[in-house]
Amino acid sequence: MALSTPTTALSQFDILQGTKPAALGMMSGYSWEADPKRIAFSSARYLFVAKMLEGKAAVLEVGCADAFFSRIVRQHVGSLVACDLNPAYIDSARSLRSPKWMIVMRQLDILKETLTGFDAVYCLDLFEHIADEDLLLGNLSKCAPLAIIGTPSIESQQWASEISKSEHVNCKSKEALRAAMQKHWKEVLVFGMNDNVLHTGHMPAYLFGIGINASSP
Repeated sequence: MALSTPTTALSQFDILQGTKPAALGMMSGYSWEADPKRIAFSSARYLFVAKMLEGKAAVLEVGCADAFFSRIVRQHVGSLVACDLNPAYIDSARSLRSPKWMIVMRQLDILKETLTGFDAVYCLDLFEHIADEDLLLGNLSKCAPLAIIGTPSIESQQWASEISKSEHVNCKSKEALRAAMQKHWKEVLVFGMNDNVLHTGHMPAYLFGIGINASSP
């Protein structure tokens, strides 16, 4: 009776040797060097968005920066268009693109232009930089019937850096964010997050507002 030759399975190390290490982008690379924990809670924010939008066919991200974290959402949706006002961020994002997780990158000023035909739109860490919140939210509501807005709370600003404080011109409480979004969406749900923990308790450090319209505007 002939003995079969044993098959040697590839080890994890064998697989890793054949891969090219992924690079960080302009903003994510700075965060990793200056404040590594930011990578962890930024990932948690994107994972929340990914789970809320899971199964959506066409999704738009506004204010993607270098789009390093956008791949987390792309993993859970059919297609993703990621846009930012800053051309340097878009160049950095394009340099990170993977054929496995294709994301369309676009330079866009959401205060002057909208994109339509999406199932959902989200923006994280953009709202607090925009003084004209009605223009921003109104334009986002034209993009899709479902929107997720992620922003630091007003209560969190006592721990913010001086740079953040100077650039955060429109931080809100949970109640104020809900009121602002209710002008543009029929239903609004607000969640909070402290570090990586999602909750509905008092004084969250980070807010997620989910706006829902019954049909596209």
